[in-house]
Amino acid sequence: FVWADQYRRLKVRTNADTPYDAAQARKFGAQGIGLCRTEHMFFNEDRIPAIREMICSDTVEQREKALAKLEPMQQSDFEGIYEAMEGCPVTIRFLDPPLHEFVPTEEADIAALAAAQGKSVQRIKDIIASLHEFNPMMGHRGCRLAVTYPEIAEMQTRAVIKAALAVQARHPEWTMVPEIMIPLVGEVKELKYVKSVVVKTADEIIAAVHSDMKYKVGTMIEIPRAALTADEIAKEADFFSFGTNDLTQMTFGFSRDDAGKFLGAYYDKKIYENDPFAKLDQTGVGKLVAMAAKLGRSTNPDLHLGICGEHGGDPSSVEFCHRTGLDYVSCSPFRVPIARLAAAQAAIKNPRK
Repeated sequence: FVWADQYRRLKVRTNADTPYDAAQARKFGAQGIGLCRTEHMFFNEDRIPAIREMICSDTVEQREKALAKLEPMQQSDFEGIYEAMEGCPVTIRFLDPPLHEFVPTEEADIAALAAAQGKSVQRIKDIIASLHEFNPMMGHRGCRLAVTYPEIAEMQTRAVIKAALAVQARHPEWTMVPEIMIPLVGEVKELKYVKSVVVKTADEIIAAVHSDMKYKVGTMIEIPRAALTADEIAKEADFFSFGTNDLTQMTFGFSRDDAGKFLGAYYDKKIYENDPFAKLDQTGVGKLVAMAAKLGRSTNPDLHLGICGEHGGDPSSVEFCHRTGLDYVSCSPFRVPIARLAAAQAAIKNPRK
């Protein structure tokens, strides 16, 4: 739908991890994808061996060999998503979850991995044990993986850029501008480092084919420190996407997976009126979002702002995003119609000059 020209548009994107999801979202009227979670592509049966091989590698060379197996798979997925979205913006988030999520737990799978790697079963078990974290949500994940293993970011950048170039060649009428999102940044130097890896890799590929393709590098704002230092982070970012699922967890200090044990009592006693993971906490988490938006644009007026937590499908949260000056909301494909309606209502209720 199109709003009156004098209104600044709150565009609706959607969260989609596969070409099928992207096609569904497009059918529902999504104008782009605000969150494509690349790790979901790694769990397929034909891909999990390569990601496990990468995790169990002892050297950079071994890791790069394993990543080389994943690159064409990633590129193929990205091409499918770009095709499904017909040239609309697609924001691709680099690998985010802790590596232990990919390793086997069954004895037979561990033995098979050991055989494939030429390692002993005990060595594989030792590697798996070394990945154990007491609080994985706050552990070795997100941009911390790319800082430790920049070759992962290099591979994902190659897959994104090569896919965009391939689709652009097939559809000259589209203007492909890949958007790469670095997750879990809490310090501008993290983003600066990973961005340098992305830019070097992307620029080499684009120059090699004599293309003038542009691309964007941004970050998820999902750590309170990122919101508090958004003016510094914005100097290195083309866009912010508020990951309000994790931002809510870290701001409240409780886990979305475990909070169900006690939230019922909080509702009964009227301490909380709503589930903060379903309806954005505008008083606390929302204040961080608004602060980050204002700080970010103070140093980078061209900064694009979006939200990609599941709050993007909640009408009251969508209205808050509109009032706060965000450019788009992103949610799961089947919530797109609700989000579109909420965005239209927010534009009518709170017109932007």
